[in-house]
Amino acid sequence: MVVLQLRFLLVPFLTSVMGAAQYMMQDAALMNYIDRRFLSLEKRLEKCNQDILDYVEEFRDFSKMVLSRLAGLNNYKAEVKSEVENLLTRIERAQRDIDYFGSVTDSNTCIEVHEDLVKQQLFEEAEEKKKLKLMLNASCDHMLAGIKSLKIVKKTGDKHGCWMKDPGKKHTKIYLLNGSVNNVILEFANIMTFMESNHTLKARRVTLPFAWEGTGHIIYQGFLFYHRYGSLNKIIKFNIQKRNITDQMLLPGAGRIPAYQLSPSTKIDLAIDEQGLWAIHAEPETGGNIVITKINHITMAVEHTWDTSCNSKDAEAAFMACNTLYVVYNFPSGGTSRIQCVYDVLDAVNTYEIPVLHFPKRQGSHSSIHYNPKEKQLFAWGDGSQIIYKLHTKQKV
Repeated sequence: MVVLQLRFLLVPFLTSVMGAAQYMMQDAALMNYIDRRFLSLEKRLEKCNQDILDYVEEFRDFSKMVLSRLAGLNNYKAEVKSEVENLLTRIERAQRDIDYFGSVTDSNTCIEVHEDLVKQQLFEEAEEKKKLKLMLNASCDHMLAGIKSLKIVKKTGDKHGCWMKDPGKKHTKIYLLNGSVNNVILEFANIMTFMESNHTLKARRVTLPFAWEGTGHIIYQGFLFYHRYGSLNKIIKFNIQKRNITDQMLLPGAGRIPAYQLSPSTKIDLAIDEQGLWAIHAEPETGGNIVITKINHITMAVEHTWDTSCNSKDAEAAFMACNTLYVVYNFPSGGTSRIQCVYDVLDAVNTYEIPVLHFPKRQGSHSSIHYNPKEKQLFAWGDGSQIIYKLHTKQKV
């Protein structure tokens, strides 16, 4: 009887215990399932965050690319505008020539008009020459008669480069600009410091914000004027002491072909003479002939442009002296440099009677030649050597 009672008591007890265990197993399975779901959600959130970071980085890169493209488009816009202005100027010239030649084939009545046109044209040319003489110092009456001597000051640097003094300053500092693409100027206290064997240790280094292109840069009145590397025809005006850009300009028509066939890295050659700043370059429209432009070095504005008869073929350099362009020619393989084309912007020199002027006692080629109007000397760079040429001058005929 007792055993029977115990059996009746144990059965519900065991049933309740087994039910509780079953509920516990179900709860554990549910918790395990919930943990797995949370882990899966965490992984998805991590992936989502990583995808967002990747998208943000890609958007930043895309933004940088778009901004750089916009900057390039602005440069192209300025260059195209300059080319259009230059084209309009040439169209006006061509239209005047067409009108002139058309008047030649007219009737007798038109011949009278033609004579009036010629008189008007001569009057305008005379007035233009008067303006040019006022703009330029007409008292600058000397011309190059020969090259007396040369002095190789030092041999340092690459095959291409230029060196100079500032003719607009009283100091005796020497500036060295090595290479056809660079952005560091070396400034020396004087020529004796430059000639020392460890000269680079005593040089003041001036770093430009943009590199130069070619060897046609010039220093005048404390400013470096140079063709910016990577641009078609942008000229930078850089303050050497303050180390900042003060102005810039686009030179119409320049930059498409080299100024000199034998110096292909130089598209724009800047020069200084008694009248100030000039630019020398060549254009396809002139058949490769050299074009010279007078630039106001203060305002960086074009004052006048001349199409010369001097061809850039076999030319290696050129310089301006007293309103006159002197073009230096050589052989493609190198040889004796010679001046055999001269162009005076005021027609004060009979260029056809000027003999060919040879550079003395040297075989090779020049990367750059710059005239110093203060010292009446040429500062030249020839095959890595820094050379000074002394000049012999005479009165213009």
